[in-house]
Amino acid sequence: MTPSALAAIVSKREISRVQGLGEKSPTVLHNLLTSRFVAETILAVGAVPVKTKVGHSLIKDQMAETSAVFGGEHSAHYYFREFWGADNGMLAAMHLISELGHTSRPMSEIAASYTPYFASGEINSKVTDAKAATKRVDLELGEASSEIFDGVTFSFEDQDVWWWCNIRESNTEPLLRLNVESNSSEVMQSVTARALAAIAGP
Repeated sequence: MTPSALAAIVSKREISRVQGLGEKSPTVLHNLLTSRFVAETILAVGAVPVKTKVGHSLIKDQMAETSAVFGGEHSAHYYFREFWGADNGMLAAMHLISELGHTSRPMSEIAASYTPYFASGEINSKVTDAKAATKRVDLELGEASSEIFDGVTFSFEDQDVWWWCNIRESNTEPLLRLNVESNSSEVMQSVTARALAAIAGP
């Protein structure tokens, strides 16, 4: 099961719990690299998804600022308001066990239902000039809109096909980190290959 799938499951369960206590539209945090399905799940059950930057201290601060009931990261860190806004993998695991206990479906089937899209996973590329490499990706993916937020995220949607691609410069190493997701496996692979070729340069 991917970290995003577990984030979606725990989001849904925590939202249901606090809605049962009278909190109609709780806030749930997810960092920008989690699957699009996480935000879709949060919205579908009447809560408010808030996108955050990547980073333990950043999401902890936003948990306090927004009073979010839960926060999930693509790196498998899970934050709970009832645990002082801190990361607690054990609570996330207990949610998963409880989810399994209330269904006859196997884990593989549950995981598949919460992983409907196709992701590249994080791919790191060594670069000597991150800004130049980012500019090359911008030119290569010119059909997409772009947003500067914890790196650059390129987004594209046309009829039934969508994709997003994020590139972030490492704070500690000469690396660019690439993540791509799409509702089409072929498109995800194509965008990944195009972005990697642009990062590598001529």
